[in-house]
Amino acid sequence: MQRQAVSSSMLRSVGYDAATQTLEVEFLNGSVYQYFAVPATTYHNLLAADSLGSYFQANIRGAFSYQKLAKKRS
Repeated sequence: MQRQAVSSSMLRSVGYDAATQTLEVEFLNGSVYQYFAVPATTYHNLLAADSLGSYFQANIRGAFSYQKLAKKRS
């Protein structure tokens, strides 16, 4: 999945697959997680948020099932 770099003190990049409603988030520490059944509006609201980290904490973490992918090697 293609991710786009974001300006955040918590997140490095974010991607979304509308066909499967999968949100992929890369954190600054290199960890990558996929969140499932995420509505497109949630993805767009995340990108538009003043604080991506705060929006993520309040609206995504704990609200959707997820899986951790292999940590990206630097």
